[in-house]
Amino acid sequence: MITAPQLRAARALLGIDQRRLAELAGVSLPTIQRMEASDGTVRGVVGTLTKVVDALDAAGVELIGNDQPSQGRGRGVRLKEPPAA
Repeated sequence: MITAPQLRAARALLGIDQRRLAELAGVSLPTIQRMEASDGTVRGVVGTLTKVVDALDAAGVELIGNDQPSQGRGRGVRLKEPPAA
């Protein structure tokens, strides 16, 4: 699963805009806009989500799920859990 903030961060790491991601993934610009406007986990057609994730992967971004180790090498960022209140 991918979250809207992850999707925006992945684009930022690649230095691409929403239009370019849509082109790379073979989906429409409004689709990317809807995904990034989602609250929390991005919802949508599984095939479309797969296209976007595959495009990010091919461009060099590894999406890391919660409690999953990174499989790749290289620089990156990861969002920490907020401290307990």
